[in-house]
Amino acid sequence: MGALAVLILTTIALRLLNPQILRSFIDTATAGGNRAMLIRSALLYFGIAVSTQALAIGATYVGETVAWTATNALRLDLLRHALRLDAPFHKEYTPGQLIERIDGDVETLSNFFSRFAIDVLGNVVLIAGILVLLFREDWRIGLPIFAFSVATLAVLVWIRKLAIPYWTKYRKMVGEFFGFLGEHLAGTEDIRANGAEQHVFRRFFGFARRIFPVRLRSAIAGYSMWMSSVALFAVGHAVAFSVGATLWSSAAITIGTVYLVFHYTELLGGPISEIRTQVTDLQRAEAGIRRVRTMLETAPRIRDSGTRPLPSGPLGIAFRDVSFSYEVAEPADDPPVKEERDTAQTLERITFSLEPGQVLGLLGRTGSGKTTLARLLVRLYDCAGGTVELGGVPIQDVPLACLRSAVRMVPQEVHLFRATIRDNVRLYDSRVTDGRIVDAMERLELGAWLRSLPNGLDTELGAGGAGLSAGQGQLLALARAFLAEPGAVILDEASSRLDPATEALLERAVDHLLENRTAVVIAHRLSTVERADRILILEDGTVAEYGDRRALAASSSSRLSELLRTGLEEVLT
Repeated sequence: MGALAVLILTTIALRLLNPQILRSFIDTATAGGNRAMLIRSALLYFGIAVSTQALAIGATYVGETVAWTATNALRLDLLRHALRLDAPFHKEYTPGQLIERIDGDVETLSNFFSRFAIDVLGNVVLIAGILVLLFREDWRIGLPIFAFSVATLAVLVWIRKLAIPYWTKYRKMVGEFFGFLGEHLAGTEDIRANGAEQHVFRRFFGFARRIFPVRLRSAIAGYSMWMSSVALFAVGHAVAFSVGATLWSSAAITIGTVYLVFHYTELLGGPISEIRTQVTDLQRAEAGIRRVRTMLETAPRIRDSGTRPLPSGPLGIAFRDVSFSYEVAEPADDPPVKEERDTAQTLERITFSLEPGQVLGLLGRTGSGKTTLARLLVRLYDCAGGTVELGGVPIQDVPLACLRSAVRMVPQEVHLFRATIRDNVRLYDSRVTDGRIVDAMERLELGAWLRSLPNGLDTELGAGGAGLSAGQGQLLALARAFLAEPGAVILDEASSRLDPATEALLERAVDHLLENRTAVVIAHRLSTVERADRILILEDGTVAEYGDRRALAASSSSRLSELLRTGLEEVLT
């Protein structure tokens, strides 16, 4: 910023100096002065002009460096903050909306961060320098030009206020539009397979119809400043011509001074135009700043204030009178575009306990609360009532990093990144060595599969795990969990979609993962139920049945016995 200030102020000084040289050249030439002096003035004039352009290039380079440094730092702050916000926030905003917040809004601040203050200050200094030099020539020249400058700036500042609401609304609607694009581009296969292209096109054109008038109003508000400045500059030129002609006709000034007055008046157009441009950028920046500030002021509901450590080894799990309901919160700014709201699911007075090293089979119809229970255990949400304990410690008293290291969740839909197998398994943690990764894969009986890959751990995956089957993605997710050496595992069993060979491999890997660990398995198949020590059946967010698997299976009146007789898939779907 210091270098940028020096470059800009030096450029301003040279821009003020050159008209003086040109005035001297004109007066000397009209008076029939020395030819050598005229040549020296011309060379000096061209030298200063070239130097001015070189300094302008340097200022542009330094300004862009400052802009990228500042905006990248802000992007990093926003990304870090977004990753720390809890699940309710990410349910309300689509990835496209967050991309627009983190990148689009920050991009509007690029010029504001780098050149705004220095350019405005520099242009004010340039205007002040011009006025001082004109007053120095003659107060009758300086006074009308001063009045013109003040009037021009006052008009431009007043017009600026008209455009801010339109730019704010426009930035908000663009965020919604990118959210729509991101959501539907991610679902391209489903959209095409189900013939929903026309529906997407209708929504796209609906967005365009809503955005266009807002963009038009904001553009017109911005153009009004340009039109006003053009009209005002025409008035300024008329003033300069009138003052110059009047004083020259009375022999108060030379023809060179007449040119100087006109040139300085013309030079005023540059800083005033730049101030107008900066003010237009400020309009956009203010809209971006409001949205960025709103996001940074969004506080996570889950407070990471725990200090108690968890015991090592398998961890016992206890839910004591736990109740929970999803709250559909309305964000203060930039609400998501949804055709309908999610229906709130609830858990009511859930109570059960699981001894260290035991496996809980969690059953229930879709919407009964199975996934919600798992989310509460890793504290993606806080329960509204009751207590969740892990290893005998309430999870609110455990630091989040410690909790999520001790409990690993293997989801049914595994997210894989555009990176190597190595980085997908260790999740970019450079402290995890290749030896540990290979050892984990071997212990999960995945060594042969790893060796079958073209480049082993260096095998590159496409976005979303392109190049791997669903079963192979599940194997990587199991390896992730195994590397963390957690005390408890939550497994959303997904082998029902796999071929028999991959399913057998996955089942053996699961057996190794669950050795000497407490586990909660969201069951979809009878084979998974047979692995469980305890069974918990949920129905409409309440405990329909809980107990020892063998005892429940032996009881003809139990819900589990009914499931075993009629088939798990038939009863739960």
